[in-house]
Amino acid sequence: MTRDATVTLALLVQAARLTLVTLLLTGLAYPLLVTGLAQLLFSSRASGSLVEDAKGRVVGSELVGQGFTAPGYLWPRPSAAGEKGWDPLASGGSNLGPTSAKLRARVQADVERLQKENPAAPGPVPAELVTSSGSGLDPHLSPAAARWQAPRIASARGLALERILAVIDEATEGRDLGFLGEPRVNVLLVNLAFDHRFGASPRPAPPGATGAEGR
Repeated sequence: MTRDATVTLALLVQAARLTLVTLLLTGLAYPLLVTGLAQLLFSSRASGSLVEDAKGRVVGSELVGQGFTAPGYLWPRPSAAGEKGWDPLASGGSNLGPTSAKLRARVQADVERLQKENPAAPGPVPAELVTSSGSGLDPHLSPAAARWQAPRIASARGLALERILAVIDEATEGRDLGFLGEPRVNVLLVNLAFDHRFGASPRPAPPGATGAEGR
């Protein structure tokens, strides 16, 4: 074997060793260490911040929004994630700009619908209730947008408005570390709190259905 071939072979062996060590450290040891520490220190969040109902069934995640349409629950902001919205496999915004006629038509229609379905709501429709987030999976609303819906929820559940507002206020999360972000309300957690305190709210029956209201 010539000297050049020997040098080349030595370099290839070194490269292979470096590749193997790098693969073991960054592809195996580091992920196992980080995963182990996360499970040890923040087990719930590391497992997806899953949320269970009163029967112990997983009904969602604190970090991923989902749609609610029954009048006795908080409604989230619109979602452009997937064909029907709220698809975690198709997270994204509508990509419609402020000059888009399609966006203006959709927002106008949503404003009219919300005004009709929330006749006792105070003031104009909050902007976030007619605009989707960049991910389409935002699980939060501002406290103002949540309280705006309170009269509809109270009416649907046959409760005093103050009782609904109290649940919303109790569930309001403050700024992280006292100064990061804005106060917010997790839609799923508030709706579960409504059910826990007042019982499940009837869902509207589908078109053509007879008998008891759908749940």
